[in-house]
Amino acid sequence: MILSFLLLSLMTAGEASATTAEPPASIASTSGSQAPAPAPANDPLPCPADATALYAQVSPSVVSISAMSINPFDRLQRISRVAGSGVIIDGSGILLTNSHVVFGRHIIQVTLDDGTTLPAHLVGADPVFDLAVIKIPAPSQGKLPAAILGDSNALRVGDDVFALGNPMGLDQTMTRGIVSGINRLLGDVPYSNAEPLIQTDAPINPGNSGGPLVDRCGRVVGISTVMMQNAQNIGFAIPSSLLKEVVPKLLKDGRVIRPWLGVQGQIVQPELKELFRLPLVDGVLIEVVEPGSPAQEANLTGGELEVTLAGQEFLLGGDIITAVDGAPVSTPEQFGKALESLKVDSTVRLTVFRNGKTRQVSCKLPERPVLPGDFRAGGTAQPVSAAQPASRMPRFVF
Repeated sequence: MILSFLLLSLMTAGEASATTAEPPASIASTSGSQAPAPAPANDPLPCPADATALYAQVSPSVVSISAMSINPFDRLQRISRVAGSGVIIDGSGILLTNSHVVFGRHIIQVTLDDGTTLPAHLVGADPVFDLAVIKIPAPSQGKLPAAILGDSNALRVGDDVFALGNPMGLDQTMTRGIVSGINRLLGDVPYSNAEPLIQTDAPINPGNSGGPLVDRCGRVVGISTVMMQNAQNIGFAIPSSLLKEVVPKLLKDGRVIRPWLGVQGQIVQPELKELFRLPLVDGVLIEVVEPGSPAQEANLTGGELEVTLAGQEFLLGGDIITAVDGAPVSTPEQFGKALESLKVDSTVRLTVFRNGKTRQVSCKLPERPVLPGDFRAGGTAQPVSAAQPASRMPRFVF
């Protein structure tokens, strides 16, 4: 059955501005494993006694975000607006939200818990992981209330969690649920860009995008990002373990820097070789070569013949990558591990199979640009994407 997932606010392409800053103390000082309760000794506050106390502790750090973008080429709808949520992670005015809320927007405004509305600018964004950092003016006196990042690696199925945000424009809403699953991968996301998500039954709705998912001690263990459409209380959050890796990069470079070859494809399945009796070998079947990419410059070729096998589509006829820097890549795990070792400006050596012959191809890898596939397709009011759990052989975009 095809399931569709609903992103919680409108996604638009754009460019992130790079600003160098130091990682907030809430990120730099919360590494390591922590039990969900009781609160660690270094937490400034003990675990709240009940949900009412937890709301009073966390809600001052939760903000409402409104953003506007202008498309001068669309005469019917030049201006588009979107509403989402965010969370303050540093008292100087550094906020965390989803990329699809603020990336590519011309105007961003933040409304604090006390009703104050302030202008914000984009510090950095990563559409692949759907994370963004924005900055509002620091207060003239004191500091803003900042949330504490917890340890999502310590979460277990059944743990209590709370989602805070501004669903459907209802400011400072809190919903309650449990962790329904961990390390969930969405099937419409390429394996090479996949992030393990927290699944929760805490109600998450349009407008919750970028809001915090907190444990019963009020520590942020995730950022709400996507919900399953046509289902009841199946939502997903980006885990804090990933936040701690990505946010410092956004603060330093304004983006996550990745190498780029410019191919899309998937692992050659044994059933495919057996059924079609084609000259196929184990490896990564190249289905698409991105225009202007290093792969195109190296004369790698994509597929031309569309075939559907057991409900999964293939583009046959393209090159097959059998090894990366001498390491075989016949499984998703092997190819994923090979990709992790590659760096921008490095040269990768590919073993490529074509028409019954094997050859060596070397490519220098530039920085990966923002690609159209980094964004899930969106509607005019709230983005909708066709997605499903990752149960089939995953695709790669690299």
